Amino acid sequence: MNLRRDEVQGLIRRALAEDLPFWDLTSDLLLGDSSRPCRAEALVKGRELVAAGIPVAGFVFREVDPAVTFTVLAGEGSRVPAGHLLFELVGDARGLLAGERVALNLLQHTCGIATMTRAFVDAVAGTGVRILDTRKTTPGLRALEKYAVTAGGGHNHRFSLSDGILIKENHITAAGGIRPALASAAARRSGHLVKTEIEVTGLDEAREALDAGADMLLLDNFSPDDVRRAVDLVDGRIPLEVSGGIGPDNVRAYAEAGPDFISVGQLTHSAPASDISLLFREPGD
Repeated sequence: MNLRRDEVQGLIRRALAEDLPFWDLTSDLLLGDSSRPCRAEALVKGRELVAAGIPVAGFVFREVDPAVTFTVLAGEGSRVPAGHLLFELVGDARGLLAGERVALNLLQHTCGIATMTRAFVDAVAGTGVRILDTRKTTPGLRALEKYAVTAGGGHNHRFSLSDGILIKENHITAAGGIRPALASAAARRSGHLVKTEIEVTGLDEAREALDAGADMLLLDNFSPDDVRRAVDLVDGRIPLEVSGGIGPDNVRAYAEAGPDFISVGQLTHSAPASDISLLFREPGD
């Protein structure tokens, strides 16, 4: 998944307007109207991270000052140890100071997501299971957060309610049951490429959904043993996704039970921010 400037420009402008509604009072008082060239480096602190969103930081600084020179020093999706640099900037000090906080807020968030995602991906290595994100994203940041998941080696689930049919618990209740829900979806969907996934909470529901023609099952809050039983029940006829109660400590056990996908909400709603600092240097340093 690539991330274009036009996809995040609105987000960047809103964030800058929030942080810089009129002027940078401190910089104005200290620097006045004078131009002062400065160099800055983004340093990884604390622990190793997986890089994600470095171009977005560049978009922020260039939104403030188009004359800024931005040099990327780490590839997207690469592991960057503590003490190493992510990028370098050269520009007027006022512009660098004005964009610093917004750029770091976004970058620390995206690197945190990518780093957590890579930990999950590494935990299931060799099983053939794909790690998926969910729609449990920060309002307004979905494109950025889902991009960070892919940078960490994960895969995107649907981007929005418009992207696929996923019948969940409340849909089933509203429709009157698993069979009526699947029947309604089959009768009204258009296109042979549109598939229907349905959430089930136990093996009896899984059996009912399978018999009723579901194209894919979402096993919600199953134990690894019950996932294994569901895998045996389905016997390869349709894909299986597992979600609910899955963390770094037990994801391997779920993967070894044999599903096709494991979706993890905490990738986007609970990933801790990476520790990154922007350090100013004199141009000649």
